[in-house]
Amino acid sequence: MTSILPLAAYLAGIPGGIEIYVILIIVLILFGRRLPGVARSLGQGISSFKKGLNEPLDEEEKKQEPKNEAPDAEPSKTTKKIEETSDS
Repeated sequence: MTSILPLAAYLAGIPGGIEIYVILIIVLILFGRRLPGVARSLGQGISSFKKGLNEPLDEEEKKQEPKNEAPDAEPSKTTKKIEETSDS
């Protein structure tokens, strides 16, 4: 029993085997000098995409962290009132 899939692939014009190698060689000859630049920009795009995916997580983590007041900060009004009552 024969499968119809190879026949359909042949009739659809899907390259296979040696045709793919020939196409790759032609692409390398035509675009060989540009490929390093294309690969570099593709890598930068992927890394910035990953960074963009992680940014919302970083912002949520920053919101959840408690804010520490600076030690030189001016005391609040309630702290001043407590200090005034304890002095008298």
